[in-house]
Amino acid sequence: MTGEQVYVSHAPSDLELVQTLFSTVKNLPFDVHIALEEVDSNSTRDRLESRIPDSDVVVAVLTDRSADSRWVNQEIGYARAERIPIFPVYTDERHRGGYLADIEGMSIKRDDLSRTIFELLGGLRHNLEPIGPLSVPNWFMRFPCTTDGCPEQVVLDIDAPQSKLWKQHRHGKPLAVTCSACGGTYYFNPATLGFIRRDPATQ
Repeated sequence: MTGEQVYVSHAPSDLELVQTLFSTVKNLPFDVHIALEEVDSNSTRDRLESRIPDSDVVVAVLTDRSADSRWVNQEIGYARAERIPIFPVYTDERHRGGYLADIEGMSIKRDDLSRTIFELLGGLRHNLEPIGPLSVPNWFMRFPCTTDGCPEQVVLDIDAPQSKLWKQHRHGKPLAVTCSACGGTYYFNPATLGFIRRDPATQ
C-alpha cells in the first residue's frame, strides 16, 4: 500500500493534540499532511490547500478551538466540493454539524489517548481500504535496525484486523518483529503502534 494521502485540518492551537494523535500514523506508508506543520515550514496556506484534491481522505479535527476556524471550515467545504472523503474527529458531538452532520466520525477521548489513537487507526483503515468485501489494507512500518553496526531495514507488517489488535493490547501482548540480520526483536503497542522496547539477539 503506497501513495495514499491524508490531509489533517485543524485549528492552530490544537497542533500539539494533532501531533500526538498522528505521531505513529506518520510512520505508516502514506503521506500525512498536518496543516500547521507545513504552514510553519514556509508553505503558504493556499499551497497547502492545493493538496486536498490529491488527498484520499481529509481528517477534520473538531474542538472548541476549531469550531469557528475560518480555515478549518473552508478546508472542509473544499474537500466536500471535491468529493474527498472526510473523517471527523471531535471532542464534542455538537461540533459535527453543517457539512459533517451526516458523516460518521469518532470521539477524541483526552483521558484515554491510546484508545483514541487506536480508533483513529481503525477509521483510517476503513477510509483507505481498497474496494472489495471484507478487505483490510495491510499496513507496515519500515525502520533501520538500531543494533550497532547492523545495516538492516526492519519491517513490521500490520495485517491483523482492528478487533485483534485491540484484544492484543488488552491482554498486554505486543506486536513483535525480529531483525533478520542481527536477531534483535522490536516490540510495539498494538493499539497505538508506539515503540515499546528492543531486545538484543539471544545467544
